[in-house]
Amino acid sequence: MHQAIPCSNTRAWPRPGDISSSPPVRQSGNVRQVVEDNPVVVVGRKGCCMSHSVRRLLQGLGVNPTVYEVSTEEETAVAREVCGTGDAAFPVVFIGGKFLGCIDRLMAVHMSGELVPILKEAGALWL
Repeated sequence: MHQAIPCSNTRAWPRPGDISSSPPVRQSGNVRQVVEDNPVVVVGRKGCCMSHSVRRLLQGLGVNPTVYEVSTEEETAVAREVCGTGDAAFPVVFIGGKFLGCIDRLMAVHMSGELVPILKEAGALWL
């Protein structure tokens, strides 16, 4: 039989709010200004698990992305502002002020090994 690992009472588990070092940005209106002001921006639906996955992937690489959360009421307007059409598939990622794409494009760039050089060029990663 396996023995249980003793638990230490001196170390507290982190609370969910303590893990994220970049709180979501809630601004009404100009998404473009947020994209221009930050090296990496994730625009996604409020509470979306895919936005969370994108954020965690980028944090795992050492990047602290700004997350712009979109409510269902403002989804079409933000999609029109971000992509030029009203039917963007959220989450979308901007690196260095340029539109990278949706989660499928982010994963493809990451798996091909091109994401880290793009992040370095944008000044979001210094390693």
